[in-house]
Amino acid sequence: MQFADLIVAWQKTHGRHHLPWQKTRDAYKVWLSEIMLQQTQVATVIPYYERFLATFPTINRLANASQDEVLALWAGLGYYARARNLHKCAQTVVSDWQGIFPRQAQDIMSLPGIGQSTANAIAAFCFDAKTPIMDGNVKRIFTRYYGIEGQTNKREVEKRLWDQAHENIELASKDLDMPAYTQGQMDLGATICTRSKPKCNVCPLQASCYARRENRQAELPTPKIKKTIPVRSVKMLVLQHQDRILIQQRPEQGIWGGLWSLPEFQSEQELLTLQNDWQQTRQTAIKLAAFEHVFTHFKLHIQPYWLKCPHLSLREENGNGSKQQWLPLDRLETTALPAPVLKLLQGVHQFSGMEDLPGS
Repeated sequence: MQFADLIVAWQKTHGRHHLPWQKTRDAYKVWLSEIMLQQTQVATVIPYYERFLATFPTINRLANASQDEVLALWAGLGYYARARNLHKCAQTVVSDWQGIFPRQAQDIMSLPGIGQSTANAIAAFCFDAKTPIMDGNVKRIFTRYYGIEGQTNKREVEKRLWDQAHENIELASKDLDMPAYTQGQMDLGATICTRSKPKCNVCPLQASCYARRENRQAELPTPKIKKTIPVRSVKMLVLQHQDRILIQQRPEQGIWGGLWSLPEFQSEQELLTLQNDWQQTRQTAIKLAAFEHVFTHFKLHIQPYWLKCPHLSLREENGNGSKQQWLPLDRLETTALPAPVLKLLQGVHQFSGMEDLPGS
């Protein structure tokens, strides 16, 4: 049996069959799962996927939603550009494709936020197209099975991987089950050909695997060069009036784009300026316990301060043009807040007497 046929046979017997997006060939639902699964584990995605579909059961409902509604359901899942592109993509499908996903991979790839592998996966799962995928699981399987050296994000290595992916489909049986083959590669990488401690003794590819034969499982894929992760620092102001917290919307570009967060400042002088902006208070801001949030390419050191504001005044926009609002503390979980800001405000909400807030 050829590579692809071996994986299909294994998937039908030993692969995963319980995932909610496996029960449909609806391109909207498959697309949603593919976007959510980018750089995110299955166990994390499932509850988000189910909540998202409960709120937006059709692509038309998603297209007609506000960005705030979409980001609120995405909050905590990270990589928020995915959510913004998801919203734009839904609007494009409705406006340009009459609300029906195109069937050809090239057309799917023309939509916002959809790359080649995701487009190919949708075409394979929903329309039986013979279009290969290339995610982290597939790269790991291919580099080990074929002995492909070099960092997989390098152009020449990636081209070789894609060429191999197309060749595998060409060599497979004519009636190759593309949904099973596509899912099988993901399943094999997630459960058998894992990064550490691969279960080679139960792998359907073990008989011809280069890495198993040469005992090089730990060396392939070629490890990426480790870089020192930079640390950035920011100070945030938790400005509270009774049971409400002042929040402002972040710019579309940059981290947490489009989400609601807390006012930020870099110096004590800026803090004094913020205090003056919200006037009628002579209190000194209380320094809370600092904490770190880890992103893919850097760590963010967050130093929060808390300050009571006796009067509920509000400008529609601050000096930077960002929208602002007073957020009731009982609406934290339904607002598009970044995960570390949500965690911070949940901690604030626990204390009914704010004098008891823990300092650093």
